[in-house]
Amino acid sequence: MSNRTLRVNELLQRELSDILRKHYQSESVAVTITEIRVAPDLRDARVFVSVIGDEDELERKLRWLRAHSKEFRHELGRRIVLKYMPRFEYVADHSTEQGARILKVLDEIEPKLTDEKPAGESA
Repeated sequence: MSNRTLRVNELLQRELSDILRKHYQSESVAVTITEIRVAPDLRDARVFVSVIGDEDELERKLRWLRAHSKEFRHELGRRIVLKYMPRFEYVADHSTEQGARILKVLDEIEPKLTDEKPAGESA
């Protein structure tokens, strides 16, 4: 991934998060834009979204984001000068859930290791 693409990803993420926070505060209170990945031709982008709540809430927020996608693109076009403003595809980001699950498993393993005595010790 080129340096320009990385900068565009970060800029779009920052600006889209700002738009949601300022203009759609009540609807987007449980929504976090965790990452944006723009295609090399800058015409398409995947927006990874994390939502506080259950799966139904996640689906509701994704539908809401898709319904307002044109408004987001229009506002981003006013804020950012790019030759092409990418079309957004909103995707659920489950990385925080996976990270929490891994930490839980590690916490379960740790007490078992401290209870066992090293092989060289005798009672």
